[in-house]
Amino acid sequence: MTIQAHIASLEKKHGALEEELQSVLASPSADDREIADLKRRKLRLKDELQRLKASTRH
Repeated sequence: MTIQAHIASLEKKHGALEEELQSVLASPSADDREIADLKRRKLRLKDELQRLKASTRH
């Protein structure tokens, strides 16, 4: 898998997590732990995306 393909895959996963997070937030019975977990996972993906993008610029 090329770096660009890996970046695209991570961006897709990040978008899916964003959709899932919005769905959970819209639910009246939203679980704070689930919300925190989704946000952490999303942030980890974002950090990895930034790292990969930075490494391809060099």
